[in-house]
Formats: sequence, C-alpha cells, structure tokens
Amino acid sequence: MILKLTDPFFTNRALGFEPLLNRLQRISESSERSTNYPPYNIHRDGNNITIEIAVAGLSKDELIIELSDGTLSVSHEGPKAEVVNDNSKVVYQGIAQRAFKQQFTLAEDIAVNGADLINGLLTINLEKIIPDEKKPRTIEIKTPKKILGSK
Repeated sequence: MILKLTDPFFTNRALGFEPLLNRLQRISESSERSTNYPPYNIHRDGNNITIEIAVAGLSKDELIIELSDGTLSVSHEGPKAEVVNDNSKVVYQGIAQRAFKQQFTLAEDIAVNGADLINGLLTINLEKIIPDEKKPRTIEIKTPKKILGSK
C-alpha cells in the first residue's frame, strides 16, 4: 500500500509536518521496491543502533554507503566484466554476485558514527542523539517565603 500524502487531507490539515510527511512518503515508496537481498540485522542497545549487512565476498572498495536527506543507502554495482582466459571455466556458480541497494530512513536525531567490514559482515554504527532540552531533568520545588508578621 502506498500512502498518498499529496491527498488534500494531508496538505490542507497537517501544516508544518511537511518534512515528516515527505519521509513517510519515501518509506512507503521504498518498501514497495525493497528486496531481502542482502540479508541484514538491526540491533538496538539504548541509544546505539547497529545495522549488520551480509556482504560475503565483497571488499570495502565495492560497497557504497551514502547518507542523503535522511536516507542511508548501502549499494553494490554488481560484478565487473572480467576477461576469462580460455583455460578457466566456471563449473558451478552458487555465490550471488548481483547488484543491490538497501535503504534505511533515519530520523533527524540519528547520527552515523561509522562502518566496519569484517569477515563479510558490514556493520554500520548509528547513535540517537538526544538534545539537552529533551533529556530528563529534575524540577526544583520551591516553597513560598513566610510573610512578615503572620504566624
């Protein structure tokens, strides 16, 4: 199901939510064309989020990680055309070497802290940044001062 955020209900009644509605539209559109390749895991530990993507057989030079307008994209352009010499023939090819593009929509308060590629597992580290004004705080309770002359 694709959300139609251009519907007059959204455009006339939800004022000031344009960035949020644009993100919801992108999520809706990307879920329609998303695939399960390559497989991935998402872990959350407090404010830390880790995305693990299985990219066996790929090197860091073959992967593209891009953050643009709140969308984190991980892609591979596919195998390069290689010249195969006449003496070597592939008897069986069971390892997928296809192009892919996985996209993750991030909230505005999510920061990308880096990525590692170890033993065919691409790990992208994210962190939810909580601004000081949104952190829990203790409110001081004030007591009224005694009025002079009253008991």
